[in-house]
Amino acid sequence: LAPRCGWVLPGLDQRLVAAPDVVSAAPPARLYAAAAKTAKRGSQKTKQEETKKKPVTKRRPLMSKPVDDVYLTWYYERPSYDVEVAVGMLKKFQELDFTNPKQYVYINVFLDMALQKKKKVDPFGSIVLLPYRFTDETNKVLVFTENEQEAEIARENGAAVVGGVELIKWILEDEIQVDFYVAVPAIIPKLIPLRNKLRQKYPSTRRNSLGHDIPKMLQLFREGLEYTVEDERIIKTRIARV
Repeated sequence: LAPRCGWVLPGLDQRLVAAPDVVSAAPPARLYAAAAKTAKRGSQKTKQEETKKKPVTKRRPLMSKPVDDVYLTWYYERPSYDVEVAVGMLKKFQELDFTNPKQYVYINVFLDMALQKKKKVDPFGSIVLLPYRFTDETNKVLVFTENEQEAEIARENGAAVVGGVELIKWILEDEIQVDFYVAVPAIIPKLIPLRNKLRQKYPSTRRNSLGHDIPKMLQLFREGLEYTVEDERIIKTRIARV
């Protein structure tokens, strides 16, 4: 490369021809690698020493209660209120910011899911019947039964769809879509083709969707509130209206 650049020193070409071994011999790559490693170690040590020398900024102790209505929130403990006081504050804020008085009230429940053996909690969900309903909306429930008397009871109690094995085809083809499915024990062996389709909504005694008391099951799933556990321990759901 040197002759092409035009800056070869006088007599350098002769020295290159006379002593090719000296020029071609290159030092082993390990020396450079070792030097780089020692340099990295040295830089890491200096960084660690610098971080140790830096003074640690101590956070100010939290104050119990602010003395003014405008304050920095991270200097004070987060206030907690009783249910009655919190609901009263929601109603007061609703009047101040002119929001809809029929808006929903949500709740976040943090569960203590500390386990001894298992490190992770499988996600789960359920449905609960609240003592006071806060919405006029009802869920669509399908009842599986081949007994005409039970089918009549299901229709009288507000079932959206009632039928037997003839409904399997329509459900698999998504012609019938409802919110929940309940069944009587006599027909459950014939519903196995729907297990993979319905999954968590497949009728079972564990979810209280399989039994003989059709009116009770219909009331639970038509008027109940469904909830699921998020991030292994958090339940976020609505519980009322303002």
